[in-house]
This record gives sequence, C-alpha cells and structure tokens, in this order.
Amino acid sequence: MEFQQILGFYHVVKLQSFTGAAEATGRSQSALSQQIKALEEEFECRLIERAGKRYLGLSLQGEIFFSFAESVVRGSRQCRESLEAIKKSRRGRLRIAAPFTTLYHLLPEAVKQFMAEFPQVELTLLDRPQSVVVDLVRSGDIDLGLALEKSAPRDLETLRWKEVETVVIVPPGHPLCALQPVSLEHLAKFPLILPPRRVQHVGRILLEEQFREMGIDYRIIMESGNVELSAMYVEMGLGITCASMVWGLPRLSARKLCFLSLGHLFNPEFICLVTRKDKARSVAMQAFVQLLLQNERGGI
Repeated sequence: MEFQQILGFYHVVKLQSFTGAAEATGRSQSALSQQIKALEEEFECRLIERAGKRYLGLSLQGEIFFSFAESVVRGSRQCRESLEAIKKSRRGRLRIAAPFTTLYHLLPEAVKQFMAEFPQVELTLLDRPQSVVVDLVRSGDIDLGLALEKSAPRDLETLRWKEVETVVIVPPGHPLCALQPVSLEHLAKFPLILPPRRVQHVGRILLEEQFREMGIDYRIIMESGNVELSAMYVEMGLGITCASMVWGLPRLSARKLCFLSLGHLFNPEFICLVTRKDKARSVAMQAFVQLLLQNERGGI
C-alpha cells in the first residue's frame, strides 16, 4: 500500500468519478484504475463498486478503507501546512540593539550561528547607548535589546543573561594593585578616565555621588564612553578607569592591564535581554535568545 494509491482512492470516492480523480491527481484513468485494483488485490476484497470505468459506490470494506484514507490525506495536509509554517517563520526580520562593547565582545559567535541557521531572516544590529536601546525597545523600533538591568524600566520584559562587576582598570605595577580592597579615597588619588556625564552613563553618576557624599576631591583627565578606548589610554599611563564588565574579556585580556574588583563598593549588575511585554516572540527571536543563553563566553 502506497500513499499515491491511498490518494487516488480518496479522490475517486470524493469526486465519485474516475475521470475527475485522474485530473485531480495528474494521472491517467488507466493508471488510477490500476492503483485501485492493486489495493483490492492487496486486501483481497472489492473496495469500489463500478461498471467499467463508471463509479457506482463503495462496498462495506470500501467504506472502512475510506475512513482510513480520509485520515491519511487529512494528516498529510496538516503536516504540509505545519512544515510550510515553519519555513515561513524562518523568514522575516530581527532587529537588535546593544551598546558597542556588548556587540563587540558578546554577540559575534551567536550572530554567526544565527546567520547560518536563519539565512533568510533579515538581521539588523544597532550600536546604541543603553538608554537609547531601552527607548528603541519601548517604541517597537527594535525587537530585542541588550542593556544593564538598572537601565530597563519595569514596563519592559527583562531576562537576566550575564552578571557584570564594577572594576577599576589600571596598568600592571600600578600602586592600586598592592591595595586590596581598593577604596574611593584610593581611586581619587589618580587621574580618572570616565564616561561623559550623560544619563546613560549611570556608573559615573553613582561614582561621583559617592565622591561628593564623602567630600573627596577627584580629577577627570579624559571622558570616553568606550571601554576599549579608555583601556588603551590606561595602558599608555594617562589615567585609570572604572567599568562594568564580565570577567575574561578576550580582547581586553590581551592588553597589558590589571582589573581590580570594586564589588565591595558597588552591587553586582546583570546584562539583560530586554523586550516589550505585549510583543510576541517570533521563532527567529526565540532561536537567537537560545543561542545567547548557550554561549556563555566573553563579556561586555
């Protein structure tokens, strides 16, 4: 018993015509008659009552077999529809925004895997500060944002991804390397490289608030919103910088730098996947999120 035999039988019964069934299945009437005959020989009973090539009706056995054929054809259609739905879901677009450092250190491997698995999805990556990432998620201009948890308001959906810690970055042999733990008074003794004083750079705001509360004088020698740029000037000996990061950044680890924890001064943070609560996740988006959760290497 083959599927084409079942399909031919089904159409003969539904259309009550060998001629109509032949047209519907793209076969000759002779070939269709041979298929029915082969089924009847296999089951050793007559399934269709006919006079020559004229359809007369079903035998008792034919009615039983038609119920089976109907379920097979229906199942075949449902299967085809499901496969087509999956195929369509692997198209479309996925828009993601994240700060430069996250894009640079965390996403390359996941993006590479996603592009291989979803070549027909139009992927867009935007390099944006955290506050802009949040605004883009809220407005619906992007599907997925990556930002620190403290930057995401409660009206958005957040999923914790990687824990980050506040550190001070200094050159090897710097006096702070011999001081553990590092205090705010210790930090203020050296020129600081900090992000620009803008809302999206919450870390600088918190640091300066603590300096002011403790009456500590400090000097900012450079403003930079890019940790790679700041690290380069730290390596040159211009000053020291603070950053929120995941331990083990491969590209930063290659520089001649020391990373000293400030976890005793600042609570740990988390990079979160940020989405709108009222927006359903596409298959492509769910797949990308799973790739991120599986790839636990790198840092922000």
